[in-house]
Amino acid sequence: MLDLTGLGAWRALPFFADELPTLEKRLGADILPPEEKVFAALEQTSPDATRVVILGQDPYHTPGKADGLAFSIPDAFGGKLDSLGNIFKEIQSDTGSKRTKTSLNDWAAQGVLLLNTALTVPPGKPKAHAKLGWDKLVSQVLDRLDSHPRAFIFWGAPAQRYARSLRDHHLVITSPHPSPLSAYRGFFGSRPFSRVNRWLIEQGQEPINWADP
Repeated sequence: MLDLTGLGAWRALPFFADELPTLEKRLGADILPPEEKVFAALEQTSPDATRVVILGQDPYHTPGKADGLAFSIPDAFGGKLDSLGNIFKEIQSDTGSKRTKTSLNDWAAQGVLLLNTALTVPPGKPKAHAKLGWDKLVSQVLDRLDSHPRAFIFWGAPAQRYARSLRDHHLVITSPHPSPLSAYRGFFGSRPFSRVNRWLIEQGQEPINWADP
């Protein structure tokens, strides 16, 4: 069973009592990220600390690559960066700053909730858990965050569907997914990082350091 002890205030969401027991039975024995990291995004960024939400698609399906934070890769991974490499290119183009650290835990510590529309994937089978029931959790997370103005970045069609339910006091940025298959369709040049920071400053908040910490 998945460990819920680190969820803090997120633990009160109805999903964990109502939907998770059934979903767990459908997960299978081999999932990515590892079981202890499935809820890492929620564990590292509490509701009250969340200032920015980045919503992606599903975790990396290569063993050793997914760490529970959307788009983040363990610093020791050493393989192809794919989507994250394109994110680094956009950071450089958008802000003039360089990012090389692949683990995005420093973003999470600044209040960036790095969530996917599906929190698990079987090895080598992208999108296989897209209809497993994780959408209920994602909807409840966004509902929980809807009361106060926040910045939301939705990358890719699965993520963009959630933008429709939000109130109009947020900053909402949508673009194609940064994957190598779609980044050239409008992700590059979308300038999400500078746009978020400009909005945060207008709200009287500190900007996010998207570059290396």
